[in-house]
Amino acid sequence: MSVIVTDTGFAEDDWAGPVADLTSDADPAGLAALLEAPLVRVAFPGFADGRGFTLAARLRRLGYRGRLRAAGHVIADQYAMARRAGFDEVEIDAALSARQPEDQWLARADWRAGDYRARLRGA
Repeated sequence: MSVIVTDTGFAEDDWAGPVADLTSDADPAGLAALLEAPLVRVAFPGFADGRGFTLAARLRRLGYRGRLRAAGHVIADQYAMARRAGFDEVEIDAALSARQPEDQWLARADWRAGDYRARLRGA
């Protein structure tokens, strides 16, 4: 069973529509083909593999407005980075949600705080 993590905490997966799945080694040149997908799910094979963050940022820069989900081995410490990269939510498995409970994710839910880029822009 998967757990969806958002800025408000843990939730069940409520998505019932089509999903475009991306692997972390996807060719960035093909991202434009996903701009009309309602949900893009980017797989993270390991927490040390940050290529998914780059794919998310590129999708957003291309104009992607749909729901963007990081899935797999993303840890609570990476939640703020995932949100800043453009992800709307993170999908984790039940085992990870037991090891890193909701309060650990919520501690990083104010992902705009501490963002040096926002401070530089004066936001």
